[in-house]
Amino acid sequence: MHPGPRNLITDVPGLKVGNAQDDVLKSGATVLTADRPFMASVHVMGGAPGTRETDLLAPDKSVARVDALVLSGGSAYGLDACSGVSDALRAQGRGFHVADAVIPIVPGAIIFDLLNGGNKDWSENPYRMLGAAAFHAAAENFALGTAGAGTGALTAMLKGGLGSASLVLPDGTTVGALVAANPMGSVTTPGERHFWAAPFEIGDEFGGLGPDSATGLGRQMESRKAKAMRNRTDERANTTIAIVATDADLSKAQCQRMAIAAHDGIARATVPAHSPGDGDLVFSVSTGERPMAAPERDLTMIGHAAAICLSRAIARAVFLARPAPGDLLPCWETVQIT
Repeated sequence: MHPGPRNLITDVPGLKVGNAQDDVLKSGATVLTADRPFMASVHVMGGAPGTRETDLLAPDKSVARVDALVLSGGSAYGLDACSGVSDALRAQGRGFHVADAVIPIVPGAIIFDLLNGGNKDWSENPYRMLGAAAFHAAAENFALGTAGAGTGALTAMLKGGLGSASLVLPDGTTVGALVAANPMGSVTTPGERHFWAAPFEIGDEFGGLGPDSATGLGRQMESRKAKAMRNRTDERANTTIAIVATDADLSKAQCQRMAIAAHDGIARATVPAHSPGDGDLVFSVSTGERPMAAPERDLTMIGHAAAICLSRAIARAVFLARPAPGDLLPCWETVQIT
């Protein structure tokens, strides 16, 4: 397996991603879409998710394909980014048709970034506009780090961000991941130099420093984020939300299985993961362009690749985060300099 030409989820042919953010707000939205509806499912392992229209992604529900997926900041306010995307899709006549009615299908999920140092004193919810802007910006190339839904993300010790990565399997199938990393846990080992995901790094995509040589790691849970927010919030102000995608022709149930497998990528890159205070969620997408020769074997490899991509995407999100005025936490690059 090797990364695709962009090392982005958009290496899966047909997919596009758009970002929109407000640097004063310290928040934003990210939209994944395509020129035609795509198969999608979801799996939630965190204890505090914030979602829209995820029930219909269960394998037994009647709507199999969606028009876009949204990752957004803003906690519950950020779910309105889906409305902005729905507006934009409806204007293009895109959506699920019921007689003369057109209903865009736009599931979404949010991270909590309301206490990250940005100005949240708005008079009108800004996320509907951010969602529409992200949709209109959708392209094969897009920014990572402090961008889109990752603009205001924070990990336990460092700024979080938006990350992505891809892999091309030996049979030509492409798998990719997109993530807004805002976990309760840490993405780096103590000292903030090495990434937990280092064993899965390809080349120097997040610094090339390799794994931490120390042993006995993971027994302490220091958190700059918790200290910065002390007396202002509780332990539910976190979440890693992600999308994994492939061009393999998966059913809705197989998509859900890919999402389940991909959660291993969160656990390999974040310590701890899937806590009661995280809303950890993975959407899964199939564009259906490549038939599987041996479905059970191929699905195993696709799920494995999705987990690797997601681990790498989380590390890239933190590695590529950049400092901005009013930040509560330092960036990875800043810690290395100091």
